[in-house]
Amino acid sequence: MRKGLSLLAAAATAAAFLSAGPPALGAADGPPAAILAGKLASPLHLSAGEDGTVTVSEEFAGRLARIDAQGTKKVLYENADWDVAGNAQQGSTTYFVESQGAGPMDPRPLAGHIRSIGQDGHERAFGDFAALETRHDADKDARYGFHDLPADCAAQLPPEVPAASRGDVDSHPYGMALSGRTIYVADAGANTVVSVSVRTGRTKTVAVLPPRPLKITAEAAASNHLPACTVGRTYAFEPVPTDVAVGPGGWLYVSTLPGGPEDPALGARGAVFKVDPDSGRVKLVADEVMSPTGLAVNDDGDIYVASLFGQGVLKIDGHSGKQSVVLTAALTADVDLRGSTVYATVNALPPEGAAPGPPDGQVTSTDVGHCRDDD
Repeated sequence: MRKGLSLLAAAATAAAFLSAGPPALGAADGPPAAILAGKLASPLHLSAGEDGTVTVSEEFAGRLARIDAQGTKKVLYENADWDVAGNAQQGSTTYFVESQGAGPMDPRPLAGHIRSIGQDGHERAFGDFAALETRHDADKDARYGFHDLPADCAAQLPPEVPAASRGDVDSHPYGMALSGRTIYVADAGANTVVSVSVRTGRTKTVAVLPPRPLKITAEAAASNHLPACTVGRTYAFEPVPTDVAVGPGGWLYVSTLPGGPEDPALGARGAVFKVDPDSGRVKLVADEVMSPTGLAVNDDGDIYVASLFGQGVLKIDGHSGKQSVVLTAALTADVDLRGSTVYATVNALPPEGAAPGPPDGQVTSTDVGHCRDDD
């Protein structure tokens, strides 16, 4: 089941998850969320600065903006020819990812890199993700799809569902995290985590994320037009890394969507992994997470996840793995932490069937210091 970047391809299915109407914006318990800025176009990424500012990537508009504590928006960069994705700040320098040509639906040549902007406005582009993927095709040995599906059954599959496949050459650098002079990037096209040296621009594949298996039920087969002969068989979906954060002990935490359709019949299929940046070892931390497109980790190892088609911002307890909702919101695309404050982008995509109109993406903040899991 072809992936592209499933959070974007699946935007048309958002209504299925929001059929009861989008949830009211607010903290799950305690004071309501504050809206810091609105009227944003596709605010799919954000990072919170130490000075109280928030930097937002309006991806499809090719725009990077900074919002101060009073809600004033200042555009730092704008280029409609590029998709502007994850961003981070270090000192007086802002870093962000921009790319084009990802997936079969984008006719542009495959390209992607990190761009930095200094306090004086000086820009620098470095780290060639497309070249790295073209040279190595990091997941070329991964096996996706069904294993040993009989030929007569495979012949009945819809054209968009390959019976089996290997990883394609594709790159869509999406989420990023800074650690010293190294930038870690979740590449949603290559299915990898990539490191980029700030000093030299050298790119290196740190880890390839594993396929995401799913046993096909009768309901899932019916809703995805699969033949009855696939029921009970396991389909290995591509992973789609969407964000990366540096957690306790230097581990990288990576959120992944499952490649293919976001269908209610398939259930919550997203996951969070830990990656050892030195060895590339990958460990599953949390499963059955609804559409995780952004994450942040605190010093205790608790994970905060932006659930795009779920209930808002989820907290995954670092010890028990229990999930709880800390911010109720619609179409929550990204999340970041500063102390006990959670920052999130909401209304990040227009709901299915919405009438054309001005963008309504928002940046919110919520104090989660009061939030505790039930005993």
